[in-house]
Amino acid sequence: MKVVGLFAGIGGLELGLKSAGHTVELVAENDPVASRVLSRRFPDVVNLGDVTKIEKLPTSDVLACGFPCQDLSPAGGTAGIHGPKSGLIVGVLQLLRTSRVKPKWLLFENVPFLLSLNRGAGMRFLTEQLEEAGYSWAYRIIDSRAFGLAQRRRRIFLLASCVEDPSEFLFTDAGAVREPSREPDTPCGFYWTEGNRGVGWAIDATPPLKGTSGVGIASPPAVWRPFQRDFVTPTIEDAEALQGLRRGWTAAPKGEMVPERLRWRLVGNAVSVPSAAWVGRVLDGQTAQRRPASVVLPSWHAWPTAAHGRKGQRYKVDVSEWPGRKVYVGLENFLSKGAPRLSLRAASGFLFRLERSGLRVPQEFKRDLRDFVACQAETDDGWKDQHTDATDRGAGQPTGKSSAIGSVS
Repeated sequence: MKVVGLFAGIGGLELGLKSAGHTVELVAENDPVASRVLSRRFPDVVNLGDVTKIEKLPTSDVLACGFPCQDLSPAGGTAGIHGPKSGLIVGVLQLLRTSRVKPKWLLFENVPFLLSLNRGAGMRFLTEQLEEAGYSWAYRIIDSRAFGLAQRRRRIFLLASCVEDPSEFLFTDAGAVREPSREPDTPCGFYWTEGNRGVGWAIDATPPLKGTSGVGIASPPAVWRPFQRDFVTPTIEDAEALQGLRRGWTAAPKGEMVPERLRWRLVGNAVSVPSAAWVGRVLDGQTAQRRPASVVLPSWHAWPTAAHGRKGQRYKVDVSEWPGRKVYVGLENFLSKGAPRLSLRAASGFLFRLERSGLRVPQEFKRDLRDFVACQAETDDGWKDQHTDATDRGAGQPTGKSSAIGSVS
């Protein structure tokens, strides 16, 4: 089927659909850095640019929209679906209602907080708008770990159709949870920028990759490796792999500089490729199981993790967030051999906040973190002493003989 991807970012959603056999015809992305990635990775696909400048929806079989989540995320401003960023989807819905030739399928992707923010007002608005445009809809939360990625990334995937019943596609694979358990040597991921209210704890996985942190800096998660008793952070290439992208997907060609913080933003905002690929196969009917039974939901009921609806009726479906049959792949398989250690400043700041919070983490974790900070501080002080001694020795040398200082620094 022919795909048009709006809010394309670096093309994770589109790449997944393409790998499932669909054809990406057009994309729309106005971020200049993301647009350059798209031009390299989808060289034959025209980029329409700013979504707000589109006056008529392009003809397509599948309109895919991984629309901005900043106003719908607990880490963002929680302004809701009418916020300045997430609200861009409202314009697309208006175009959809007035379009004479409607896409057969719509695919939306966003964060699960959409279901509970303001008592689910955003999801209510979205589904009502789809029904007014003549669409039936179905959604389920899907965890990226279901497809062999060691990243606990739960996202809503909503399918809508004006000619099919999307519930007969999205729920045919009920799935089964394969949550890993923590053994003594199992690595665990966490957010080192947190420590007061939560740490995003994930067993044998990272928590969801983020484009930025609450303090406005690139925020790769940290990984505790109990066997080595150390703490490291994934590289940007590791992060790309954790999203199902090829390592180096966002790397600039020679002669072009892209700051790593921008690459982190792009990768953190991307759609996991294998999750999108699974939905792409679903669209082709490449599943064989029967849809689970549905239960009618009263209008006042909270949004469940999976549901479908049409013409004002809502139905709950009990399915797992883990469809597919992929074998779980551990976190160590995604980390580079030279994964950098968590810095002393980051580790000590996190430890300070953690010990003053009421958060519950394994005692071995706190022990290893204290030892790691102490060891790093000792090593750092030793380096400073060597550097100072070398500087003092070099101060008495004739001008032009400062090789000793240079070799230390």
